[in-house]
Amino acid sequence: MGNKIKCPKCEKELKEIPFEGVKVDSCSSCKGYWFEKDEFRKAKDEKEEKLSWMDIDLWENDEKFRISKDKLHCPDCSVPLYEVNYGDSNVKVDVCNLCEGIWLDEGEFKKIVKHLKERGGEKIMNEYFKTLTEEVGEVFTGPEPLDEELRDVLTVLGLLKYRFAGKHPFISRVISSLPKS
Repeated sequence: MGNKIKCPKCEKELKEIPFEGVKVDSCSSCKGYWFEKDEFRKAKDEKEEKLSWMDIDLWENDEKFRISKDKLHCPDCSVPLYEVNYGDSNVKVDVCNLCEGIWLDEGEFKKIVKHLKERGGEKIMNEYFKTLTEEVGEVFTGPEPLDEELRDVLTVLGLLKYRFAGKHPFISRVISSLPKS
């Protein structure tokens, strides 16, 4: 950041602002946000720490990429942005395939966080052992630094503790005895 970049929607100059503990570029005209690589994940984790273990890889399946219907261009690279659903939500975000930046229109950040909160409870209960296994595996394989991966494991364990407290007191006591993040 720091260089003068233009809004992909309305061509106004973007201004660097603090957003959920991260400095991002924002358009004062259309109220959109440009997140450089990893800034969105950091802002999401700062906004809702209990969602830190839920990361969506927007670049995982390039067959789902569609050139933005508005023909938006990356503020950093000037290449066309691709429109892609944010995971299994109905929120369409614009992403750059080169720099992995993300453009969010006004209100999309809140919609994504809301979706993840709703999805998180379902995912924990439906796939809790799988989720826990994946998070423990990521401690050794990344993609985030070790301390962040460990925090993700402890967050999932904390969520499981609350879900099991009444029905399974033994499991709840075991989880409670683990180190805190």
